[in-house]
Amino acid sequence: MVTVVDALSLSFILLVHTAIAATMTRFFRVRLTTRWGGLLYALLLCPVVLVGTTLLFSGIFGLGPNLGSAAAVVGLVVALPLAIGITFDYFWMPAPDDVDLPEKWEDDRPSRYERQPGRNDR
Repeated sequence: MVTVVDALSLSFILLVHTAIAATMTRFFRVRLTTRWGGLLYALLLCPVVLVGTTLLFSGIFGLGPNLGSAAAVVGLVVALPLAIGITFDYFWMPAPDDVDLPEKWEDDRPSRYERQPGRNDR
């Protein structure tokens, strides 16, 4: 029987994995200029990270219930958040080319590396 703590810890793992998958997908879409590169990197590298965090959360921290089989773990804790994260980025977030960024960053604060008048000039 699943306890409330097991359900909450599984929900936490699913939420964190979905956020990781969406963030990694967005990063690959922004950084790679090819059409299919972002999706391929997301499909190849995100599961590796999700399996690593699954081992961290369930092995070291002891979170999550016993799902019974490795196929259930991969399906529920890796494949489902990966699909939701990629779907979230591709269908809900605007494409990286559609986001308008300023040409130059306007910052009136002096840089700490620039020489400032009145300081100890040697």
